[in-house]
Amino acid sequence: MIPAEFEYYRPTDIAGVIAILEEHGDDARVIAGGHSLIPMMKLRMADVPHLIDLQAIDSLNGITISDGTIKIGAMVTQHELINSAEIEKAAPIMTEAARQIADPQVRYMGTVGGNVANGDPANDMPGLMQCLNAQLHLIGPDGERTVQARDFYEAAFMTDREDEEILTAVSFDAPKGGYAYEKQKRKIGDYATAAAAVQIIKEDGKVSQASIAMTNLSDTPVWSEAAADALVGTDCDEGAVKSAIAAMLDDIDPTEDNRGPVAFKRHAAGIVLGRAITRAWSRA
Repeated sequence: MIPAEFEYYRPTDIAGVIAILEEHGDDARVIAGGHSLIPMMKLRMADVPHLIDLQAIDSLNGITISDGTIKIGAMVTQHELINSAEIEKAAPIMTEAARQIADPQVRYMGTVGGNVANGDPANDMPGLMQCLNAQLHLIGPDGERTVQARDFYEAAFMTDREDEEILTAVSFDAPKGGYAYEKQKRKIGDYATAAAAVQIIKEDGKVSQASIAMTNLSDTPVWSEAAADALVGTDCDEGAVKSAIAAMLDDIDPTEDNRGPVAFKRHAAGIVLGRAITRAWSRA
């Protein structure tokens, strides 16, 4: 399919983006890597009269690590994450998750910002941002603001971002302890049937802190505080893992689709979370 006619813009600064968004309102959309929006336009499922390409805005690029805080520009690609020695050292769960996103062709163009801001419950980065308790940095006509990743997602493809705002970066404290990103999918390049992001801090042989988030098992990513709490104070034995899985299953709400019925998705969710907890604990 060929998309409907549209005007194409390639501003070189954020002020230019905001000006176009203010001028055209709902008729304008920004594009980062394009792996979600372009297919929708080709299928005529999205009508975008004014398309704003963010590729030429240098301020949206770059990775900085300072005083224990990691900040990643919205236009940083998954390929850049994978090849960043600094990220692999400071936040290896980011590297592990990025390696499991789609395929090399997609990772060369797909961006952190696009993955986070789109609101697609099947994307990998939103759940990971919730697991890491990340802050999302937005800018619009009224200036800059920061939103907690755990408060950003409202429903499928619906977020706290206003139409005239863009995501500029994500930031989070460098994670400590053991980590794992576990993903079950039908084939290479597919979205997850179920995925789990886990961070565990171990002290005196017990879990002192934990964070667990699940992907593509509800209409938003699911940060399961109850599942994490089930691990705290335990040595991650079989009973503790089962309790965490049971708590997680109470928090998710999968729907049947071409990746399987609800019962299968719940089973897959339990398997991937169990594996992720075991691996994170072994690394702690």
